[in-house]
Amino acid sequence: MGRSGLIISEISYGNWITHGSQVEEDAATACVRAALDSGITTFDTADVYAGTRAESVLGRALKDERREGLEIFTKVFWPTGEGRNDRGLSRKHIMESINGSLRRLQTDYVDVYQAHRYDYETPLEETMEAFADVVHSGKAHYIGVSEWRAEEIRAAHRLARELRIHLVSNQPQYSMLWRVIEAEVVPACEELGIGQIVWSPIGQGVLTGKYVPGQRPPAGSRATDDKGGSNMISRWLRDDVLERVQRLKPLAEEAGLTLSQLAVAWVLQNPNVSSAIIGASRPEQVKENVKAAGVKLEPELLAKIDEIFDAVVELDPSQTVSPPQRP
Repeated sequence: MGRSGLIISEISYGNWITHGSQVEEDAATACVRAALDSGITTFDTADVYAGTRAESVLGRALKDERREGLEIFTKVFWPTGEGRNDRGLSRKHIMESINGSLRRLQTDYVDVYQAHRYDYETPLEETMEAFADVVHSGKAHYIGVSEWRAEEIRAAHRLARELRIHLVSNQPQYSMLWRVIEAEVVPACEELGIGQIVWSPIGQGVLTGKYVPGQRPPAGSRATDDKGGSNMISRWLRDDVLERVQRLKPLAEEAGLTLSQLAVAWVLQNPNVSSAIIGASRPEQVKENVKAAGVKLEPELLAKIDEIFDAVVELDPSQTVSPPQRP
């Protein structure tokens, strides 16, 4: 993980949307078992996923595993209750949230505790001092952030060094279609020794090729999910994007990969990416996508992918956003 001594699996398993929401618990547990059987040891969740239920599902699925053989990550920021202090990165919310997460995950500690967004309403010093107390009390080994801008990461890293804790990771969205971290965040993190744990490497499923231009989304797909999945994927369900995805098929076949494997392997070519998070509603999806680990894509193939998506890819670093600062 960056320049830290923490070793994680190149493919991580994440349970945003699926666990406690989109799939039944038996299916979620089967996906976790498939991940473990495939060599995945790194599991990512958050207190806000499925209204805290995702953490509970993951905790039950992992409870009989050797804890020292796992790397469990969770996050804090988004609302988990109705109270005014049930959100953000205040000391109150962080200290209460870590205890709730540990209880639901059935563990004494998490390996990385992550700030799910930047909090403009709380002084960064207060946030980092609370994270330091979490680490120094043994409830987390490392800290991380998610969707922070380069200047915010730099400021947090300075404070982390002063407080003698290790800021080791950033968790941004990253895919062939969404490359906003490349201009500013990645260079800053390379300098600071921070690794990326990227989410949505398959573009919420668009890069699987199952969405075809001019056709309705397949029944049961994320595009038809009314529990949150359809909101995220809608930006990519345009014919100009979907037509380009179809043009990837012969490239993937030539490389001996499925489209999903190609998409996951693509993000792993970035040397600052420590791990790609995959999700699944079926064990077969885990077994397919984990095969992207260790794949080396040739420069000619990478150049062809750049050419295909040139007109639709998002590169603007200002697209890395947190909820706005209070007026």
